[in-house]
Amino acid sequence: MVRRAERPPTNPSEWIVARVCSEYIQYCEDGLSNGSISKSHRDNAVVWLNDLCGYCGAMPVPQLKKGHIQKWVDRHETWRSPATRRGVLAVVQAAFNRSAELFGVPNPIKGLKKPTPEPRLASFTAEDEQALYDACEPCFQNFLFAAIHTGLRPFCELAKLTADDIEVVDRGMMWRIYSTKNEKTRKIPVRPEVASLTRTLMKTAPKGSGKPIFRNTQGNPWKRMTGVVRFIGLKKKLGWDADPVKGNYSCYTCRHTFAHRMLSGFWTKGAGCSIETLAELMGDTPQTAFRHYAREWGQYYQDPLWAAIGETSRQKGPLANRQERKATRTKQTADSRTRQKPTATRKKAAARGHASAARKSKGRQQARRNVGGRGGTPGTGVKRIPGTTHHPGQSGECASRTKQDGPFVGRTNAPRRTWHWRGSRRQAIGVRKPNRLMTQAETPGSLPQSARVISNINDSRQPSVQSATSTWPHWPAN
Repeated sequence: MVRRAERPPTNPSEWIVARVCSEYIQYCEDGLSNGSISKSHRDNAVVWLNDLCGYCGAMPVPQLKKGHIQKWVDRHETWRSPATRRGVLAVVQAAFNRSAELFGVPNPIKGLKKPTPEPRLASFTAEDEQALYDACEPCFQNFLFAAIHTGLRPFCELAKLTADDIEVVDRGMMWRIYSTKNEKTRKIPVRPEVASLTRTLMKTAPKGSGKPIFRNTQGNPWKRMTGVVRFIGLKKKLGWDADPVKGNYSCYTCRHTFAHRMLSGFWTKGAGCSIETLAELMGDTPQTAFRHYAREWGQYYQDPLWAAIGETSRQKGPLANRQERKATRTKQTADSRTRQKPTATRKKAAARGHASAARKSKGRQQARRNVGGRGGTPGTGVKRIPGTTHHPGQSGECASRTKQDGPFVGRTNAPRRTWHWRGSRRQAIGVRKPNRLMTQAETPGSLPQSARVISNINDSRQPSVQSATSTWPHWPAN
């Protein structure tokens, strides 16, 4: 194993490949201790860089060529995946970039091209999912079920979930997820079936216990190596290892299955979600989610392409689905209005209409009487007595007052409403004139200070009072 020397060479030309690898491994060890680098990155760096040192560790750095690195990668038959090769070359480049930045060592592999990332777009069908559940024991079955229905990274997120990370809100259950891959925390809602399973498992791992929710048959957390070995055994048991498609299934396929189902609307009746929503649920950036999933599975982004060539028979995205549902509701409303009702129903509706019209007519007549309309004293229902003087504004005892009681030269401060016509509707907008007439001897200047009148024009049942000598801005001129 490569170890760090006591003192690095001062002359950059004296550096060898092993020295570069040693410096980067020590940097990863320090980063792991202070929390700036994940354990998986440190482990991969140790394995890959020690393997490189076994191939060309004694070679001086100035003599190293890009062809040496490429030949070293090609020697490994298990590094066939573009993602694996890209990860290996990224670690090697990071080691040489660090030495060039800190110690001035020339970087001989600068600009080495890495394979283009290809998304691992394998997802379980409903039949494959059920076959997995039937072939595995309950502990691993619960683990796979939660991974498929939440999209969490199996071993760095889901396997570390505890009861302290679970929160129950009005709309359901939410999980607080911390990812060691990107060192970020997010809160995601979970489906009802996952919430029900979680409540059952929390009985053996309550809050404060520190135990993970999903554990293996020995009661220990699921580890990457344990889960990988268990899934390989399932593929052999089901005969998938010889299948060209199913042979590529892994525990990480659960995460891809979630992405596929969310984008295709598997749980939402065909209304797929957007890439931004998927990225938030899965803990990716929108750019990464689009690069991995949208081009192959994102019907929300494929619908405009189908519409451009005149094909609209495929399932639509969430926006098109909302528009279609709105158009359907509008059509149903129009059909219900034009649909003929049975004869008995139409007669009942007509009777209700006549009764409603009669009530409205009676209300209009009452309103006319309240503002001094036809016949009688407004607001009281008292008819005019022959030989008396009647004013549309008078009410109460003044309805039978005779001319012999004295001339009527003014009105009292008793307010009444003014009606304003707005279109075909009449609305009260305030006080217009007092109701009761008064004689010459009862002019405002002669009224005693103790006289009180109503000043609340909106509610005469609980009036407030003010002095009769106060000035009304709408006092009549006569």
